[in-house]
Formats: sequence, C-alpha cells, structure tokens
Amino acid sequence: MKKFTELPYQRPDIESFKRLFREQIDVLKNADTVDQQKEAIQAINKINADIDTQSNLAYIRNSIDTTDAFYEGERTFFDENSPEIHDINFEYYQALAASKFKKELVEEFGEQLFTIAEYRVNAFSKEIIEDLKEENKLSSSFSKLVASANIQFDGKELNLSQLTPYTQSKDRAVRKAAAEARYNFVAENQESFDSIYDKLVKLRHGMATKMGLKNFVELGYLRMQRSDYNPEMVANYREQVRKHIVPLTSKIRQKQAKRLGLEKLKHYDLGLFFNSGNPKPKGDSAWIINNGVKMYQELSEETGEFFDFMTQYELMDLETKKGKNTGGYCTFIANYGAPFIFSNFNGTSGDIDVLTHEAGHAFQVYSSKHHKINEYFWPTYESAEIHSMSMEFFTWPWMGLFFKEDTEKYKYEHLSSGLLFLPYGVAIDEFQHAVYENPSMTPKERRATWRAIEKKYMPDLDYDGHEYLESGGRWQLQSHVYQSPFYYIDYTLAQICAYQYWIKMQDNYQDAWKDYLELCKAGGSLSFLKLVDLAGLQSPFQAGTLENVAKNIEAWLEKVDDSAF
Repeated sequence: MKKFTELPYQRPDIESFKRLFREQIDVLKNADTVDQQKEAIQAINKINADIDTQSNLAYIRNSIDTTDAFYEGERTFFDENSPEIHDINFEYYQALAASKFKKELVEEFGEQLFTIAEYRVNAFSKEIIEDLKEENKLSSSFSKLVASANIQFDGKELNLSQLTPYTQSKDRAVRKAAAEARYNFVAENQESFDSIYDKLVKLRHGMATKMGLKNFVELGYLRMQRSDYNPEMVANYREQVRKHIVPLTSKIRQKQAKRLGLEKLKHYDLGLFFNSGNPKPKGDSAWIINNGVKMYQELSEETGEFFDFMTQYELMDLETKKGKNTGGYCTFIANYGAPFIFSNFNGTSGDIDVLTHEAGHAFQVYSSKHHKINEYFWPTYESAEIHSMSMEFFTWPWMGLFFKEDTEKYKYEHLSSGLLFLPYGVAIDEFQHAVYENPSMTPKERRATWRAIEKKYMPDLDYDGHEYLESGGRWQLQSHVYQSPFYYIDYTLAQICAYQYWIKMQDNYQDAWKDYLELCKAGGSLSFLKLVDLAGLQSPFQAGTLENVAKNIEAWLEKVDDSAF
C-alpha cells in the first residue's frame, strides 16, 4: 500500500458502475444455487468498495483543503450522484430480501444483513432521488459556511477550532471575548444558518410524506437502522438522564464555580475547569503522535499493529490550518483496508481525546475489516461510538505520557466532561424530535423550542444576557443537526456503555479489554442491543443502568481533592 497522499484518485464512471451492478443483481435474482448468489453478493461488495474508496478519497481531500477547486468539484460530483448509488443499492437490497436461499445466506452472513436490507429498502424510494441530491447540496453548503469563519481575535485571523483555546483561558475577560466572537459569527450569519436548516427540514419532511410516512422522525429512524429501539424508548431514556444525571451535573458545576472563585458560572466560564488552567498536552503534534505510538504498542499487540499501520501510511491529518474543514471524524478507505482520522489539533486536552476517540473508531474498523461483506465493516452509529468513547478510558494508564504532572487533573476533567455532555446530548435529540414532528415551525419558533428544552436539561446555564444565545441559537453550530439528523443521542447511549467499561476496568482491566476487543471484531454483524449484550454491558434503556453509572462516577469524583488542582 502507498501513503495516503499517493493513493490514486479517479472519478468513477457512474454509467459503468450501474451497468456492472445491475448485471450482478440479475445474477442474484435468477440464481439457481446459493453459491451463485454468494458470488453475486461478493461481486457487489467489490463494486461498492471501488466507488466508496474514490468517494472517501475525494471527501477527505476536500475536508483537508476546502479551497481546493478540484476536490470541491469531486465532492459535488458525489453529492449529485450518491442518490443514484442509493438507487442501485436499493434494487440490490430488494433482490436480497426476496432471495429464495435466505436461510442459507443467513447461515453464511448472519441475520443482520437482512435487517440492514429491510431498513435500507424502507428508507429509500426512487421518488426522492432529486430530493436527496438537494439534501447533499444543502449539507455541503453548511460545511462551507462554517469553514468560512475568519475571526479577528488576539491580532490573528482564526477559524472556529483555533478559537477554542481562548475559551479555556485563565483570564475571564479573554474567555468571554472568545465566546462572544464565536457566537457573534453565527449571529452575523444567522440568516444563512436559518435558511439552510429551514430548507433541510422542509425537504426531509417532504421526502417522508412522499414515502407514505407521517413525518421525518419515522424516516430518520429507518435511516439510522434503529431496529431494536424506538422513539418511546428514547424518550424514556432522556427522562432517566434528567432524573439521574442532571442533578449530578449541577453538583459538578457548583464545585467548578467554587474552584474558580465564582459565585455562579456564566456560559463563557464552562470551558475552564481549574484556576491553574485546564490540563494540556506537554508537546506538539509530532510529540503527541510519538507518544501515541508508545501507548498503543504497550496497550496490546492488536493496537500496536493498528497504530503502526496508521503512522506508516500517514492515515491521519490532525493539525488545524486555514481552509481546512472544522471538527473531526474517522472514515474507512475500503479497497486498502485503511481507516483515516481527520481532526483539528488546537493545543487543548481535546487533542489527546482525538488520539483516543477517533482512534477507537479506527481500531474498530481495522479489527472488523475481515468480515465478508461491507455492511459489517461498521456497526450502526450508537454502537460505533461505544468503541471510540471506551478507548478514551482504556488509554487512561498512559495519560501520564501526555499530561505529566497534570495527569490526575486530566482524568478528573475527562470523567466529569463526559457526564456534563449527557444533558446537552439528549437536549439535541429532543430538539430534533420536536422540529421534525412540527416541520412548519419558523426559525424563531425553533429557537424558542430549543431554549425551552435547554432549560429543562441544563437549568444552571447562564448566558449572561447574550442576545443570540438567550434567543435559543446555541444548537446552530452543531453539524449533526444539519448533516446527520438524529445522529446525536447515539453519543449519549455510547457514553453510558463506555462508563460501564470504565467501572469494569476498576476491577479487572484485562477482562474488560477482552470484552472490548470482541466487540470491535464483531463490527456491524449485530444490532445495537445485541452488541451491547455481546460486550457484557447493560442496555442504557434498562431501568437502573443510568442510576448505577451516576453512583459510581460520583463516588470516584468525591474521593478526589479537586481543590488541589
């Protein structure tokens, strides 16, 4: 294999792709033996891997440099043609579901393949192809809008990621100014943010109704392949967060205010945990990666092999730079069996979280690339986030490499931050349910809805009179709301699972790691709740799970003298 920058890109011929694909669908439909069907399925896997490889190369390279006209054009090409790819896959899944050799195929590939086929068939219709193209265009326009941020601050021109360290400054005036600069950018572009989202909501609702569904909530759950839980279970789970997690987060924030010597935290104080400053990695990007090599080599034979592969073939782009897209992600370049990690280092502890979180995703897909079918490379989203969030805890024994004397401070912040995230995570989910159940809401009504939900889950949040935030605009920088509807509760479900691994590690680290490794190898071969069971974890939906997690975390935090930090 070549290094990532040397991997060849060629725009696929869509007509040739469709012709080859349909030839194999015909074989699948007309096969006289199960072996013929198996061969057709494998041929389709190869065709899909070929086009997915080129699509990912274009997407990654466009993310690295959004000003590169060539790869912007290639991303536009895939935006325009991915619905056609969905269409041909729709025909494949229809044929697969109707197979007369289903029993034999289940024995070969497992039941989950047919569950995936069912959900993908039900989530697509030829009637919505043009709508899907428009959805892709709107999603890309959101990315470009966020990446366009050039904020004058501290005598520099900064993007949103580069502004983050200032929001954690020990100087309260700097924190406040940085927070205002961030949200002033959104406020100044509010009309554009509102317009993009308004079009997306109406477009998605229209797609759902065209398909005979009540609203996009139903279509969204089909897209997410949520086969073993429903909106009612999610609503009950959100209530458990409100009941068992929110009171503990209030206590954590009160202790934070006390440490900072403040009577009450304002929104611009939330990013600073300690008067002495938040823990930061003690070196630059190259130093972090070198320590990452040591960490993963020592953690296990499997992680050592994996991370050597990532570094040898330069499958990470981590440093923030002008023109680079914001955020972070992990994707998979199928034809090379190669995960790729994209991020924006900014000198905060988040840089190490990237090295563990995104590497958790990458390790999982690296571990499950042995599966015979592409559908099992990745699990559904909430399952995938278990791997990433759990890896953050499995690497705790090596945090001293990165934080030196601030290691315990980092662990305290890390454990607390995951818990503090949960109320925000369920608020984003409840907001999306409200929006898609009431698609005719105006942008102003959506902001009012968000503000009401926000007060429910984050009652201590104080915006200090900031007009934009007080009016309910905080969610508008959350890319998932625009680009991956309903993909957010997943993080919270996975966080509860990851915390269970953390609890298990206290008793027996090796047993916990063994269970985690089995989970990674399973990939997407099972549904979420079946994977949770395989991993030896309790379902987040089960009564008592959140209460037990909260109790264990609170006990650990109470033993720490946080005033010493």
